[in-house]
Amino acid sequence: MRNFKYVNDIKDALEKECPGVVSCADLVVLSGRDGVAMLGGPHFEVKTGRRDTRVHTTEKDADTYLLPHDAGVDAFLDTMAKLSINAPQAIALIGSHTVGRVHCVHLVSRLYPTVDPTLNASYADYLKIRCPSPNPDPTAVEYSRNDRGTPMIFDNNYYKNVIELKGLLRLDNALFLDPRTKPYVMRMAQDRDYFNEQFIAGMSILTEHNVLTGSEGEIRKNCQWVN
Repeated sequence: MRNFKYVNDIKDALEKECPGVVSCADLVVLSGRDGVAMLGGPHFEVKTGRRDTRVHTTEKDADTYLLPHDAGVDAFLDTMAKLSINAPQAIALIGSHTVGRVHCVHLVSRLYPTVDPTLNASYADYLKIRCPSPNPDPTAVEYSRNDRGTPMIFDNNYYKNVIELKGLLRLDNALFLDPRTKPYVMRMAQDRDYFNEQFIAGMSILTEHNVLTGSEGEIRKNCQWVN
């Protein structure tokens, strides 16, 4: 989401075919949906007709809606509940961490000066190779992939990793260690269809949360700027 180059490439193509029809809000939702499918995950229907806000926003504005990288299970479940997303749906949504990567800035607190006891020891040794300094440069390309086994496949490997305490973020392993969420982690590790089913249910709610329609917003010409 921080790299608008690709979003704007898609927007430019859409504007040539059907100018002023597809909002950037719809574009982002559809791109996310298709990205999941392209990486081997489930394909699902989403509603369209969103409008873009007329208020200019920044990365910092967007970050206020995200949990901090060191959030725990309580904060995670409470945040999801406020969106009317239940526990299995929430745990399925965070399973999207099966792809992507985490910057060392968000990992070193689990490695230095001592290793987080909830982190697999051999995995911690690997992460120290990826993140050798307790003070990484936030602008440098220093990261670890969420899933070393199938890093570019949208599967249920995330849950298999956290069962082995190989989750990158503190929350990942905590979901396995917490008795409220452990049963869902275990089931999703064993049943990819169940994971897909709950992921689709969660995405259906998430993508329809607090949307603008009709005269409440606009269809931007460029996704970074209001018209």
